[in-house]
Amino acid sequence: MTIEASQAVVEDDAAASITVKHWIGGEFVDSARTGTSISPATGKKIGTFADADTATGQAAIDAAARAFAETSWKIDAMVRATALSHLADAYDARIGEVADTLCRENGKLAGEAAFEAHFIPRALRFAAGLAVQPHGRATDTLPGQQAISIRQAVGVAGLIAPWNSPAYLSIRALAPALAAGCAVVLKLPHQAAQSGALLSEIFASVPEFPAGIVNVVIESGSDVAQLLVSSPQVPVVSYTGSTATGRIIARNAAENFKRVGLELGGKTPHLVFADADIDVAVGTAVASSVVFAGQFCMTGSRILVQREIAEEYIQKLAGALSSIKAGPASDPESQIGPMIDTGSVARVDRLVEEAVAAGAEVIVRGGPSDDPALAGGAFYLPALLKVTDGTLPIVQEETFGPVQTVQIFDTEEEAIALANDSKYGLSASIWSRDIDRPMRVSRRLDAGLISINSWANLSIEFEEGGYKASGLGRLGGSASIEDFLEYKQITQNYIPQPH
Repeated sequence: MTIEASQAVVEDDAAASITVKHWIGGEFVDSARTGTSISPATGKKIGTFADADTATGQAAIDAAARAFAETSWKIDAMVRATALSHLADAYDARIGEVADTLCRENGKLAGEAAFEAHFIPRALRFAAGLAVQPHGRATDTLPGQQAISIRQAVGVAGLIAPWNSPAYLSIRALAPALAAGCAVVLKLPHQAAQSGALLSEIFASVPEFPAGIVNVVIESGSDVAQLLVSSPQVPVVSYTGSTATGRIIARNAAENFKRVGLELGGKTPHLVFADADIDVAVGTAVASSVVFAGQFCMTGSRILVQREIAEEYIQKLAGALSSIKAGPASDPESQIGPMIDTGSVARVDRLVEEAVAAGAEVIVRGGPSDDPALAGGAFYLPALLKVTDGTLPIVQEETFGPVQTVQIFDTEEEAIALANDSKYGLSASIWSRDIDRPMRVSRRLDAGLISINSWANLSIEFEEGGYKASGLGRLGGSASIEDFLEYKQITQNYIPQPH
């Protein structure tokens, strides 16, 4: 792990002894090099991790390939369903540990960590159902001739998960890949090393998973990720992360005509119409900025508010954001946790400064916390900027921090145009008490998830993904299994036919 030169590593005695290893071929494996895990809330050392290189990644791929070839995993749907169901039970039994690890390593507040963790058993049980769902077809194509179409697992799946919600986002990709019958290599970044170790322990506790079907590798760099993308042994890659990296993955994966599923960046707008419940809309807009310290692909970073209520809405939003209390998960009064590291704090603050210099009006400046009690932590208070120029980078580019912009519109048509004026299309929120307007506007927004009078209102049982530069493919829902299955047509003449 790279640490800012000015940031001394101080051990957190309660957690510094945690040592994380890779999980490959059913065994915990060390690496020649190691790294240090740092608490985002304190800047202190919370453990060490084995740091993978290309050889580690290749060992994981080889283990997955052997397990796929030599076990019955790919052809025994009932075993897969049972394994996933038992895995859900195992997660239920350790769900508190999952949340605690997210608080310690990821900086999430207790409620945020519990919210992330609660999705996991539900996603696994849904995937257990997908495993035994019939995906084939059969018909007589001619008298005496039948044709069947079957679905088979593509092979080894390379899954590249992010650090911002590592517990759930790992499972979101793992569950459908395993339901399909794939063997997997999960690559996690070093900021999620301890979440990866706990995931490995929980998988290891479920005997229905053959050794090597699931392999977990931790790295501080990108050697393993690049290997997963380039290796001909890995026919499918699922990546969640930035649009810039997703573009590189898609380009490099094309060399081997590899399947790629991508959930990428977002720039979620709140469309707040004059007939909205202002207090509820404001409260949710605040949450959409401070949850996960704004490090969420669906952070509500763009506020579009109708002119008739703009003054009242902005005043209430500014007051609410100004009163937000930063702090660690250990403080029950904390309303925003830390960013992942101090480098992220500096990056976001620089983007705000550049926006102000370019003409954005400061409503709430926010910025790095100056609370002495939080010294050493990566805390950033929420910012709110009013803009009239929608081309500013602060409006167009993903900030990945607790920063919101406000733009004012007059008509429904203008609101739709402003919302769609983005290269991203992951999600959007519509605020209106009109019974028809939200459904009418929803159909015209270029976004994969529309939340009406709510925000990021995800359902595991339905597909999740983005339009435009927010990605390719879908995770969640029945379609989540599609990337991991191949079609095969088989025909048979059951009455001899002359040729």
